[in-house]
Amino acid sequence: MNVAVVGATGLVGTKMLEILAERNFPVTNLLPVASPASVGKKISFKQKEYTILSVEQALAAKPHIAIFSAGGAASLELAPLFAAQQCYVIDNSSAWRMNPEVPLVVPEVNAPSINKNNYIIANPNCSTIQLVVALQPLHKQYTIQRIVVSTYQSVTGTGVKAVDQLMGERAGNSSVTKAYAHAIDLNVLPHIDTFMPDGYTKEELKMTNETKKILADPSIALTATCVRIPTMGGHSEAVNVQFAKNFELEDLINLLQKTAGIVVQNDVENNQYPMPLTAHNTDAVYVGRLRRDDTIPNGLNMWIVSDNLRKGAATNAIQIAEYLLAQNWV
Repeated sequence: MNVAVVGATGLVGTKMLEILAERNFPVTNLLPVASPASVGKKISFKQKEYTILSVEQALAAKPHIAIFSAGGAASLELAPLFAAQQCYVIDNSSAWRMNPEVPLVVPEVNAPSINKNNYIIANPNCSTIQLVVALQPLHKQYTIQRIVVSTYQSVTGTGVKAVDQLMGERAGNSSVTKAYAHAIDLNVLPHIDTFMPDGYTKEELKMTNETKKILADPSIALTATCVRIPTMGGHSEAVNVQFAKNFELEDLINLLQKTAGIVVQNDVENNQYPMPLTAHNTDAVYVGRLRRDDTIPNGLNMWIVSDNLRKGAATNAIQIAEYLLAQNWV
């Protein structure tokens, strides 16, 4: 099993290598790929040293699976080269997500949307992944009509530069290189990705469009406000849902508790609710603060938290690779 990781030295790429090892994915030959400046350098994987390769070297090694975390422009250029060799590309960028020929996959939700000839598979946006894991069983049971979501997203979603900005500002370093237009320490920024002409950001539109595609229901009305906050460990979401059907809150909570990949933390009397600190370095989607919204028919408020580098990116990609393996396609 030849496995390429394209973007192996980045924040998500490093996490992908860590989780490949942690989940004992059957890597016979690792092909780490990074920018030309990194080619020839060494990285460690499962107590073994590997040399970082160029794209050309990785292609020549005939990978069976290539996991991409190299940005949209690189994915648009390079993914077809790997796919042309019948290598399955699992891409973490936004480049292919809304392409109607490319499945957009969260394995717990819609793994069967992949067929054997889908050589490019898109990994959804981190904030979308945790949302649909929590909503899919509820949609199946009660039929979602409308979602209003406000996100509280970790600086790790931006990358190393943003983490350095936060920690630099926290240490009082006024000359720190900025990843954001404003200070992030002791601040929140209602601004993730670029603003579009209608006033929404690309991140907000990603959540809207990707949720409809993954849940295979374009009728769902979703509006989002995405906010960057000075935390690490995971993204949080305040979610208001309106269903077509009525529900008993106890039945709804039981349904979530029985759903794979979800941990319900809903004991407010003992201050038990999802937080980035407790989601950090885990793969679950945590759901809590479950309560009726009595201002609308069949309304629900919920709070969803997950580690954005793991389930929101790297783990989800590797779960897709595991699905390909389970189908005996690689």
